[in-house]
Amino acid sequence: MAPNIMPVYQAVTDAIAKKLGFPAELVVETNYENCAKDVNDVCFVCSLPYIEFERQGKAPAVPIAAPVLQGERYHGKPSYFSDVIVRRDSKFNSFLDLRGHSWCYNEPLSQSGYGITRYHLVELGETHGFFSKVVEAGFHETSIKWVAEGIIDGSAIDSQVLAVAIREDPTLLQKLRVIESLGPSTIQPVAVSKRLPSDMRQAILDVLLTMHLNQDNRSSLDVGMVDKFVAVDNSSYDDIRSMLKACEEANYMVIK
Repeated sequence: MAPNIMPVYQAVTDAIAKKLGFPAELVVETNYENCAKDVNDVCFVCSLPYIEFERQGKAPAVPIAAPVLQGERYHGKPSYFSDVIVRRDSKFNSFLDLRGHSWCYNEPLSQSGYGITRYHLVELGETHGFFSKVVEAGFHETSIKWVAEGIIDGSAIDSQVLAVAIREDPTLLQKLRVIESLGPSTIQPVAVSKRLPSDMRQAILDVLLTMHLNQDNRSSLDVGMVDKFVAVDNSSYDDIRSMLKACEEANYMVIK
């Protein structure tokens, strides 16, 4: 998950610990193995790996809540966009203008950086080689840096991450332009391990649904431009499933 949203993850961790009366630790995983092994009790996880695990019958956690972001473009729903960025002084004015140019993404199991771009190319019928070069950056923040510095021509960035990055560094407005927005997609869930008792899962959900009412929590949520959390479930991510299915049917799983 994006480092610049970390204050929100920490606020959730602290709020749950305080309300339920036990210590809690925020762990930053470096791969998805521990998610599959059910090591952690509560996970902030991207929708694509969750769906992959669920389809394989290996999903150890279930989504219970997701954030609603601040801003009219989200219409009070747990959704987000993938904003396609280029350098402000570039010649690109649309996604199609990037044909034959370089592209970077954060990681291949990211819906915002990879999944929806792949789906968009399928929708366009551009599955035989669209970009001149495709590079994995590791994080959205790195993709933003590479595009701003002219190292890479374009990238799709989680709209929440991009908005926070611009707020933290307003000079990005002079370096970047958004030429298209892909989506919306249902935003990443907070998932709780199935091994936790149902009453504890409900208690965690109650904390998430009400934490925006606490002023201390409010400040932390504002850092990540989160308005509040709302309840979600497995079916909330059917839009991501449909996009993935379309890519599979087109036999187009690797962006090129």
